[in-house]
Amino acid sequence: MAEKLVLAGPASEELGRSLAEKLGIPLLDAEFKVFPDGESRFTTSDKVAGKSVFVVQSTHPPVDQHIFQLLLAAHQLSEQGAKVTAVVPYLAYARQDKEFLPGEGVTLGFVAHLMRHAGVRRLVTVDIHSAEGLALFSFPVYSVSAIPSLVEYAKEKLDLKDPVVISPDFGGSKRTEAFAQLYGAKFLRLNKTRDKTTGEVSVWDANLDVEGKEVVIVDDIISTGGTVKAASEAVLKQGAKKSLAICVHGLFVGDALQKLEKASVSSIVCTNTVPGKFSKVDVSEALASHLRTLEE
Repeated sequence: MAEKLVLAGPASEELGRSLAEKLGIPLLDAEFKVFPDGESRFTTSDKVAGKSVFVVQSTHPPVDQHIFQLLLAAHQLSEQGAKVTAVVPYLAYARQDKEFLPGEGVTLGFVAHLMRHAGVRRLVTVDIHSAEGLALFSFPVYSVSAIPSLVEYAKEKLDLKDPVVISPDFGGSKRTEAFAQLYGAKFLRLNKTRDKTTGEVSVWDANLDVEGKEVVIVDDIISTGGTVKAASEAVLKQGAKKSLAICVHGLFVGDALQKLEKASVSSIVCTNTVPGKFSKVDVSEALASHLRTLEE
C-alpha cells in the first residue's frame, strides 16, 4: 500500500493538520507563496513519487486564488509521481452546476475539467450544494455529510427546547429534513424564489406552525445572508420565539452578518470547512472516516 501524506493548503491549514493527526499520517513539507503581483508559487522538497497525497484546500474567498493554488499543487505533485486526492471541504462554483440563463457557462463542469487535467485522481468534498453536480466530474467524487456533526453540536451546546427545523427552500430540504430527523424535531419547508438576474430572495409561507417555538434555519451555505435573513423574518413574523441559523459553509460575504443581526438571528453555527468566527463544528473526523475507506 502506498505511503500517505497530507498537504495542508493555505486555505485549510488548521483543518489539514487536524485531518493528518486523525489519520495518523505525516504532513507534506511544502510552501505556498503569493507574490506582490498576485502570482502563486508552490514548492516541496519531499519525495512524493509513488505516494498518495491528500491535498486539503477549501476554495472559499478569494475563490479563484484558492482554486489555482489547489490546481498548482495537484499538478506539481502528480508530475512528480504522486497519486493526488483533492480534499476540498468547501467546493466553490458548486452552485453553477447548470445553465440557469441562456448563454451561461456550467462553471462547475469547467472546474472539474481543470482538476482532472491538473492530475487530481479523485475529489472528496463536504455537502456539495447539489448532488447533481457530482455528475459533472469524470473521476471519482464523494460528498461527505456534515449534518450528523452539526446535530451533535446542536444537542450538546445549544440547549434547544422542542425546536422546529426549517428549510428555507426546496433545494436544501433533504439535507434539512435529515437534520430534523437526527435531532428528533419537527421539520417545515419555506417557499423561496430568487431573481436569476439580481439574486434578490423572497421567502413566503402562509401558515407556519412556529408560534412560541425556537426555530432552527438549516442551509448548506450562508453567503450574502439574504436567504437566512428572509427566512428569519418570516418565522418571527408568524410568532416564533427566536430564530437560529445552522449551516455547513459560512462565507458571510459583504454585509451578511449585519443582515442577519437586523433579522434578529440569535445564534449562528457553521463548520470549519470555511474558517471563521462561527466555524464551531469540526469536520475533520467526518472526512477522515471516508478517507480511511479509500483503496489505492
